[in-house]
Amino acid sequence: MIPPALSRRHFLTRAGGGLGALALSNLLGADGLLASAAAGPGRIPTHHAPRAKNCIYIYLEGGPSQMDLYDPKPKLNALDGQPLPESMLANMRFAFLAKESARLMGSPRKFQPHGQCGMELSDLLPHIGSIADDICLIRSMHTDQFNHVPGQLLMNTGSAISGRPSLGSWLSYGLGSVNRNLPEFVVLVCVGRGVPGGSASWSSGFLPSHHSGVMFRNEGTPVLNLDLPGGVTAGMQRRTISGVNELNALRHAEAGDPEIESRIAAYELAFRMQTASPELMDLSGETQETLDLYGVNRDEPKAPGGNPLGGTGLFGTFARNCLMARRLVERGVRVVQVIHASWDHHSNLNRDLPHNCLMADQPIAALVKDLKRRGLLEDTLVVCGSEFGRTALGENRPGSRSITGRDHHPNAFSLWLAGGGVKGGQVIGETDDIAWNVARDPVHVHDLHATLLHLFGYDHTRLTYRFQGRDYRLTDVHGHLVPRIFS
Repeated sequence: MIPPALSRRHFLTRAGGGLGALALSNLLGADGLLASAAAGPGRIPTHHAPRAKNCIYIYLEGGPSQMDLYDPKPKLNALDGQPLPESMLANMRFAFLAKESARLMGSPRKFQPHGQCGMELSDLLPHIGSIADDICLIRSMHTDQFNHVPGQLLMNTGSAISGRPSLGSWLSYGLGSVNRNLPEFVVLVCVGRGVPGGSASWSSGFLPSHHSGVMFRNEGTPVLNLDLPGGVTAGMQRRTISGVNELNALRHAEAGDPEIESRIAAYELAFRMQTASPELMDLSGETQETLDLYGVNRDEPKAPGGNPLGGTGLFGTFARNCLMARRLVERGVRVVQVIHASWDHHSNLNRDLPHNCLMADQPIAALVKDLKRRGLLEDTLVVCGSEFGRTALGENRPGSRSITGRDHHPNAFSLWLAGGGVKGGQVIGETDDIAWNVARDPVHVHDLHATLLHLFGYDHTRLTYRFQGRDYRLTDVHGHLVPRIFS
């Protein structure tokens, strides 16, 4: 029943001009019927021609060791056991390492060139080595943060302070959706230790909440409580949601709160997902060759020495998540974040890092290969990285009997990209002889974000959202493009 204070004509005028027009434009845009449909169904018009339409962000939480995976340092091996000059340790902060007595620790890993480009990669990454000509490896990343939570927030949201929108949320806000039956931004988490930054790493912050990442489960119904309860038909559900949304629309017409729009959109999306999700999660249509490519059903070797930090029993889960990322992008999901925790090897580095790599190397490479052979890599940007790297010093944590790992290191680390307008087969930047500092072509996290937005057609200084009287952006007041990344 319509409240007396709000006439039917008034309600229909206000609700129709707001929610109705928004819904109509989304539907017409998705069907390509708007005059601007040639530019895509995005909410925010792009500032230049985009190279990428979708993003798959593989986030290896914890800080993988760059000198053991991506950045060979023979000089570090030659200096194994020696102290660093005091000048290099001045003003350095560490999470656990006692810098006065710390010593350099070499790497047992063997590096060899891969692909026509000759990119040198660790023996722990043979599958990623097979896609070397498709990836752009940045060895000169650096960040401001040396601990996990602020580091993860900075890498994912552009700010070390919780409450800012994530990269995926900014892309959702700008690009909109091309699939009305699935979220614009999906998060697939494969948990070993857990993600210290938690949902703040994929939150919409002060953007409307429907731009937040929706976390899908690894098996069964992707979202809890999505299935219809027993005895409830689709028609009954449709009538219930319509009734609830009518009440929400009335409230929105009174209050004008944009979060009510998000609530309505969430109810509608959940209803449509009840039809779309079973097909999405069903891998029976995938060929055996594809399942084998990702290693979905491969046997997991017994972890040496007990339970590794990255967890056990996750080989199949991580492989399915990588395959699911392709299926989601294929169905129009704009952003998929695949997260595995943890690569935070303060100890047992030479035991646990090989286990993690054995789990992740094959599915990640398979994802790039699969996207490429299906013609999806050209406009799908794949990013594989973390919040920081590891120290060239062995971690001599007070009270620890042995030195078998590395501490957090923000000064220099590695990250790679593929597809979506990225020039593959190249290495950008370099570090010094022990991977301590960037020696050439530094790339800050803000620079990376500015460059990623550029690939999606946005000038990072102009993609903004007004909140509490200020125009915010992903890069805050920072960020420079890295043109060498572009193909």
